Amino acid sequence: MAPKSAEQATAYFCASGAAAVVNFPLWKASAMGQSGYTLHAKTMYGRMLESLQPPWRGVFAVMGGMTWARAAIFYGSDKGRHLLQAAGVGHSASIALPPLAISTCVQVVNMPLIRCSIMLQNPTATQTSLWQMGKHIVHKRGFFALWHGLSAGIFKTVPKYVTAVYVKEMMDEWLAPVDSTDRTAVLVRSAKKSVIAGLAGATLTNPLDVIRNTMFQTETSMFQTIKHLHAKKGWRFLYQGLGKNLVAVAVPVSLTIFLTDAFSRILA
Repeated sequence: MAPKSAEQATAYFCASGAAAVVNFPLWKASAMGQSGYTLHAKTMYGRMLESLQPPWRGVFAVMGGMTWARAAIFYGSDKGRHLLQAAGVGHSASIALPPLAISTCVQVVNMPLIRCSIMLQNPTATQTSLWQMGKHIVHKRGFFALWHGLSAGIFKTVPKYVTAVYVKEMMDEWLAPVDSTDRTAVLVRSAKKSVIAGLAGATLTNPLDVIRNTMFQTETSMFQTIKHLHAKKGWRFLYQGLGKNLVAVAVPVSLTIFLTDAFSRILA
């Protein structure tokens, strides 16, 4: 029996929350690596360990932002696809349009939280809370500076979720069906779909993460930031923090998809 709408929403929210808890240290390591924040360790392994250590500033707000955002995108995309298909919209468009619209709105709403939380991870930052960082930005640059980097954030976030949702739906169609009573087979099938969808979304977004995070520090436009990064590092900047980002982005997206399937079976 298919889960009811309320049960589906609960499954998406629980899955997104669990993924957010796992993801915060990985997100912090990725944000620090892409932002070019100065770390004391000399080796790549040492820098990764250092970035994963406390202080975990803004941890609860970041996890809350991650939870509602992913739940809204994946649940909204699922419901939107069914509504568009019922209205006669084409197959591909009905899959791609909902995450395109919802992830754009989510990015606009979450942008102040994203900016403040990433800047808060700077080891040299004197602010110790998101509220203090937000006040600092507004005092220094004005209220709308909280949305500085939105263009790069949209270019980064929207393709990630459109790709992840689209690949998830395509994998659901391409993978061979399994016996619904065989729990192991069902979980393995879900894991394949989840991992491939997460990696597909993550691989597209690293350069725009680097650009957005640098914009936060330099207060320059997206094109000026690209010019600055290219002058400083050449096209190598496209791969800055790539390894950490693949983990930080692919893990929560894959976990959200996988755990949603698991929770949906429990709640059905």
